[in-house]
Amino acid sequence: MTQEITLTQPDDWHIHIRDDLILQAVLPHTARVFARAIIMPNLKPPIATTEQALAYRKRILAAVPAGIDFSPLMTLYLTDNTQPEEIRKAKASGYIHAVKFYPAGATTNSAFGVRDLNQVDAVLNTMQQEGVPLLIHGEVVDKSVDIFDREAVFIEQHLIPLRQKFPELKVVLEHITTQQAVDYVLSQDDKIAATITPHHLLLNRNAMFEGGIQPHYYCLPIIKRETHRQALLQAATSGNSKFFLGTDSAPHLKQFKETSCGCAGIYSAHAALELYASVFEEQNALDKLEGFASFYGADFYGLPRNSNKVRLFKQPWQLPESISIGEDRLIPMFAGRTLEWSVCFVK
Repeated sequence: MTQEITLTQPDDWHIHIRDDLILQAVLPHTARVFARAIIMPNLKPPIATTEQALAYRKRILAAVPAGIDFSPLMTLYLTDNTQPEEIRKAKASGYIHAVKFYPAGATTNSAFGVRDLNQVDAVLNTMQQEGVPLLIHGEVVDKSVDIFDREAVFIEQHLIPLRQKFPELKVVLEHITTQQAVDYVLSQDDKIAATITPHHLLLNRNAMFEGGIQPHYYCLPIIKRETHRQALLQAATSGNSKFFLGTDSAPHLKQFKETSCGCAGIYSAHAALELYASVFEEQNALDKLEGFASFYGADFYGLPRNSNKVRLFKQPWQLPESISIGEDRLIPMFAGRTLEWSVCFVK
C-alpha cells in the first residue's frame, strides 16, 4: 500500500474566496497547498471590470500569509453590459485569465449574469480572438426543468450552439456533475475542458438526505445520482487531460447554510488535495493524480507548470468541526471526520 507520493505543486482552477473577513480566514487554506487559483468573480457587487479585478487581486495578495508564494488568477464576471473593449483591457493587464458566465439566477450572486447568450456575441468573438477562456456555470434556469436535469439541458440548448458559433473559443465547463457532461467533453476538440470538484467525486445525492436535510451538502450544480458520480470518477482518474482539478470551494457562514433558505456551496479548501488523494487512492489511480492536479489545467490555460513539489503521506488527522470567521463559524466539508492523507510542502 502506498504510504507517500510527491507531486508537482498543484493549482485550483475554480475557487470562491469571497472578501473581507471570509477572505482572510479561508485564503490560507488554499495558499498552503496550491501555487495558483482561478478566483471566481461573483462578489457583491460582481467583479465585472479590469479595475475591479486588479483591486480585488491586491486584497487577496494582502491576505496571503507571510512566507507563502501564491498567485491569484483573476476573472471577470460576464454581464449583459460587458463590452469587447473590456476584454481587450483585461487581456492586456496580464492578470486576468478568463471570463465567467453565470446564467442569471443560476447560483449564488448570479443576479447580474447573462440572460441571453446571443446578446453578448461581440464579447464572445473578442474573447475568441484574444484567446481568453470562457468559464461556464452550465445550468439552465428554466423552472420547468428538473433541478437534476439542468446541466444536461444546458449542454443541449446552449453549449452546443455556442461552440458551433465560436469554435475557436476556449471553454471550461465548470464543476461537471453528469454522465452527459463527461460524454460531451470527451466528444469535443481540445478547445473545451472541464473541472471536477471533490464533493461531486465523493458524494451522491443521498448525502443530502441522510438522517434529515443536510444543508452543508447542498451545492449548485446539485449532487447527482450514483451513476453520475461513477462517470465523474472514471473521467477524473482516467489520465485524460480534458479533466482537471477545480474545487469550487464555496464558503458560507453557518447561519446562512442552516436556515429556511440555505445558500448553495460546499467548503473544501481546508483539505482539498487530501480529499482528492483519497478519491484517487480508492480508484487505484494515485499515479494519475499529478496530471489531474498539477499539469492539465496549466496546460489548458497556457501557463507554465509549477516547479515546486508537495508531498502527500499517510498520517491520519481529524478535520475541524468548524472554522472561526470573526464571531461566526464556517462548517467545512466532512467536518470532524478523519482523513488518511496529509500534505507536506517540499520546494
